[in-house]
Amino acid sequence: MKPKFWLIHSTISSASRETCTMQMEANALNPQSLMQAAELCQAVVEEVGKVFIGNPGLTQGLLIGLLSRSHILLEGVPGVAKTTLAKGFAQALGCDCKRIQFTPDLLPSDITGSYILDQTKGSFELREGPIFSQIILGDEINRAPPKTQAALLEAMAEGQVTLEGLTRPLSQPFMVVATQNPVEHEGTYPLPEAQLDRFLMKLQVLAMSCSAAIVMIISICQTLIWIIIPMSCNHHKPLRQ
Repeated sequence: MKPKFWLIHSTISSASRETCTMQMEANALNPQSLMQAAELCQAVVEEVGKVFIGNPGLTQGLLIGLLSRSHILLEGVPGVAKTTLAKGFAQALGCDCKRIQFTPDLLPSDITGSYILDQTKGSFELREGPIFSQIILGDEINRAPPKTQAALLEAMAEGQVTLEGLTRPLSQPFMVVATQNPVEHEGTYPLPEAQLDRFLMKLQVLAMSCSAAIVMIISICQTLIWIIIPMSCNHHKPLRQ
């Protein structure tokens, strides 16, 4: 005769398998939902392609990071439109975007915020930092010392920020898009392994081709024309008779 604990374990295992199967069937995505998600993702890629021309694969990488609730590190030399890509991605999604320029003198409180004394009320009030946004653009993240870089660890891992013992959740979706220059290493602080572990992947941003640069210049000129013409028409109003 088999021991009783074996029968209990067998019963629990079979019940667990049935529960897992029921949950998988309930959470299964139907083809229609997948098609709608694919159409929305393609629409985002096309919208970002209006301002960032040349490599739609980078936008797809940002989408993968957003949907997996992770973060992306963009690596490339200056002048390859890394900031334009991140800002265009946030605008296409309709998310709030804040830019943090990492410098050697940047403090952790400049990112997370701090409590400021309100003399009129006689109490301390929290002045939120740029981390309390949805899409965070960390420009040249390796320019700041490790102490400042560590201010992003809790937000990137748990989606929350703790200040003065009080934990505040961040708005969703939340994503950090950081950039760094792989060529110039003077005055930089390499990201530690604990920080690199927070990023899902590192995307290489290469210089665009001549044809893509021409298309981008034409699109910018067209945008400026639509802005300048109405302003000039309003400025030169006809004189009354």
